[in-house]
Amino acid sequence: MTNKRLVLTTAESLPQARTIADALIEHKLAACVNIVPHVQSIYVWKGKAEEAEEWFLWIKTTSEAFARVRDLIRELHSYELPECLCLAVEDGSQDYLRWIDESVE
Repeated sequence: MTNKRLVLTTAESLPQARTIADALIEHKLAACVNIVPHVQSIYVWKGKAEEAEEWFLWIKTTSEAFARVRDLIRELHSYELPECLCLAVEDGSQDYLRWIDESVE
C-alpha cells in the first residue's frame, strides 16, 4: 500500500472541470488531473432518477493532501452534493509514484 490516492469527481461542464483542475494544480494538491469529456451519468437524486452529461476528473494526489482536495472541490463545485471518492493506490511505477510525491505539497 502507498500513500497515493486517486480522487474521483464529476463536473457539470468543461469550464467547471478546468476550474477545479487548475486550482488543484496551482495549489499543489494534485500532480495530475485527467478530464474525461462527455460522461453519461444516470443516478438517483432526491428520490428521482436523473440523467446528465458530465466531465469526469481523475485526480492523482496523496493521502495527506486528500482533505484539502475534498474541501477545494466542495468550495468550487456548483453541485449541492459533489462526488468525491478517494481510492487507495496499492502499487504502481515507482518513478510515477515518486513524481506524485514531488508534485504534491
